[in-house]
Amino acid sequence: MSRATDSDARRVRLFGSLCALVFLVNFGRVVFAPLVAPLQADFLASDAAVGLVATLAWLGSALPRLPTGWLLTRVDRHHVVLGAGGLLAVASFGITLAPSIEFVMAGALLVGVASGAYFVAANPLVSELFPERVGRVIGVHGTASQLAAAVAPVLVGRVLLSVYTWRAPFYLLSAGALVVTAATFALARRTDLPSAGAADRNLLGAIRRQYRVVALGVVIIGLTGLVWNGFFNFYIKYLTEAKGIQSGTAETLLTVVFAAGVPAFWYTGRLADRFRHVPLMLAVLGGFVASLLALTAVDGVVAVAAVSVVLGYAVHSLFPAIDTFLLDSLPDADRASAYAGYSASMMVVQAMGSVLVGTLLGRGYAYDLVFRVGGAFLAALVVALVALYRAGRLPAGAS
Repeated sequence: MSRATDSDARRVRLFGSLCALVFLVNFGRVVFAPLVAPLQADFLASDAAVGLVATLAWLGSALPRLPTGWLLTRVDRHHVVLGAGGLLAVASFGITLAPSIEFVMAGALLVGVASGAYFVAANPLVSELFPERVGRVIGVHGTASQLAAAVAPVLVGRVLLSVYTWRAPFYLLSAGALVVTAATFALARRTDLPSAGAADRNLLGAIRRQYRVVALGVVIIGLTGLVWNGFFNFYIKYLTEAKGIQSGTAETLLTVVFAAGVPAFWYTGRLADRFRHVPLMLAVLGGFVASLLALTAVDGVVAVAAVSVVLGYAVHSLFPAIDTFLLDSLPDADRASAYAGYSASMMVVQAMGSVLVGTLLGRGYAYDLVFRVGGAFLAALVVALVALYRAGRLPAGAS
């Protein structure tokens, strides 16, 4: 085997371990949703307390993103990835020992912190391991992450909880994170890692230089995520209260929505290597808007299921399209820092979605009206972005 071929094989093996780690990292973020009832029963906690557990996991994912960008100006990407894996293992094991709901909250926050740090460090690393096919590897990496979202409700809710207590998923998560992080450490030591980030030493300077690319990413994924987060968090209640669909069927359909994201990441990542980035992003966004508006107009389980599959596929296609645009466009000296600026900003915008939708529903507005207004808002955004693109006002790549 030639030296170049051996180096490529080692990078592939390292990439495989990163895909395993991202599965566990995202599993840690989504595992709390099916555990709401068991946690409430075990700790005699209120609805607000158990709801806060899941919220803290996502808040924790948002908090470290900009600090991680600063850390990457001083520490190699793979070291931050290893640190995130170690924190995931420790935090998960700590949850297994939790004597109260407050300790579970603290563990959920730390699990979220591990996930946020991982994504900011790992996505640039993945793109730099295979710079000639960024879209493809970002798509595969995202597919592994999305598999966790699709598998968690079934594995936890219907398998583990039927035999064990709510602590069982965290024993498995801790052990898995420990093993995979150790494997990643061993593989990273034997791999010729890219030095692309060596010149990336100024977080704010990189964000300023690439502000047009960062701003475009934040506008598209931040505002879309604002509507999407508000939508999927109320999806089950929407179907049961507005569409007359039984709760069990609605839960299954939500799983289908997330499962549709698995092929979306896989195929859209490949498309992102073949087509111009901005038109692809706008086409995918248009597909999400059309399917969201269509869902407010259809009735019946079959029609709702069909549109939900398209909606899930479209919205999850947007993430590899955006990530490929950013990571493929940003130069080596700015990539991790500018990506961290984008990641931190869009998470803050997205996080407001559930609060906004919940507030509007609490004031008496109907589900269909709320989601139609959200869809109309995004439709106007698509029209504006298409006009700006045709006028040459949108960045096609980095500065």
